[in-house]
Amino acid sequence: MKIRKLFSATMASLALGLSTSFAADTKVGFVYVGPINDGGWTQIHHENALVMKEYFGDQVEMVYQENVPEGADSERVMTQMALSGADLIFTTSYGYMDPTINVAKKFPKVKFEHATGFKRSENVSTYSARFYEGRAIQGHIAGRMTKSNIIGYIASVPIPEVVRGINSAYIHAKKVNPDVEFKIIWIYTWLDPAKEADAATALIEQGADVILQHTDTTAPHAAAAKAGNVITFGQAADMADFGPKPRVSSIIDDWAPYYIARTQAVIDGSWESVDTWHGIGDQMVGIGEISSAVPVDVKIEALALKFRLASGDYHPFTGPLKKQDGSAWLADGEVANDGDLAGMFFYVEGINGDIPQ
Repeated sequence: MKIRKLFSATMASLALGLSTSFAADTKVGFVYVGPINDGGWTQIHHENALVMKEYFGDQVEMVYQENVPEGADSERVMTQMALSGADLIFTTSYGYMDPTINVAKKFPKVKFEHATGFKRSENVSTYSARFYEGRAIQGHIAGRMTKSNIIGYIASVPIPEVVRGINSAYIHAKKVNPDVEFKIIWIYTWLDPAKEADAATALIEQGADVILQHTDTTAPHAAAAKAGNVITFGQAADMADFGPKPRVSSIIDDWAPYYIARTQAVIDGSWESVDTWHGIGDQMVGIGEISSAVPVDVKIEALALKFRLASGDYHPFTGPLKKQDGSAWLADGEVANDGDLAGMFFYVEGINGDIPQ
C-alpha cells in the first residue's frame, strides 16, 4: 500500500528533532500517545499525517513524537515542538487537552489542533469523529451473529466518547436481538496490549463470543483468534490481517482530509479556531470491509444501516430510549442533540454495571 511504503521510507527523517533536506515554508507537528506501529489509533493518525505530508511535498516539514504519556510529558513535547518552529501542532489524544491549552497560551502565534477534546481558545481548535455511528453498525452485526447472546466490550478511559460508543453498540445489538447481554471491562488506559488481551480472554471465559473494543491495539484480536469461534471488530484502523475471522469489520478513522485542510488554512492564513465533529456522511468515519464470515443477509442489513447513517436519514440515538435507572430520556422519534451526546455519562436501559467515576 502506498501509504505504508511512504511510512517506511520517511519515518526516520520525520522524527522529532531531526533535520530535513529542504527549507519548508510550514512546519507541522504531531504528538502521539502510542507507537506509530500500534496497528490502531496512533498508526492510523500517523499514516494520515503522511498523506498530508505527501500532498504538500516540500512545502511542509513534518515532525512527530510517539509514545508521549498524557500529562506533563506531553506538555514538554509540545513546548519543544513550538520552540523548534512548528506553525501547527496536532495533539492526538484526549488526555492532551489541558497540556494543549497550557502550551497554546505560551505560544499564541502557533496553531494547535486537539483530537477528541472540548476545550478551545483563540489558537486551539478541536476535532473528533462520530465513532458512535460505526458502533451502531458493529452492534447490529454483533447482535445478529452472537450465538451465546453475550457480547464483550473492552472499554478504555471513562469519558463520554467511550460511553457513547458502548450505548450505541448496545442499542443496535438489542434492536436485532432482545436477548443480548453486554459484559464490559474497563482497563483505564487507551493502549496496553497485555491488559487488552487479558480483558478479551476474561470476557471470552465469561461466555462472550463477540468482542468489541475501544482500545488501540490488535491484542484483543489475537486473543480471540487463539480462543476460536469468537468475532471481533477493528478499531480506528482496519486490522484486516485478522480477517476474515475473528475480525469481521472495522471502524476506520480517516483524518487525512482534515489534516490537509487545516494545514492549508495555516499556509494561506485562513485558519480559525473551530470545533469539528464529523461522521460517516463526511467520510471521517469509515466502515471496513465486512468479511465473508458475516452472513449475506446480515451484511446487507449492515450496509443499509451505513447508508442511512451517511445520508442523515437515521440517527443512532433516536427514541424511545430510557436511561439505565429507568428514567425517561428520549421520547418516541426524538433525537439526541449534540450537547447531550458530548456530555453523555450514563448507560442506557438494559446495560448492567456502573461507569467508573
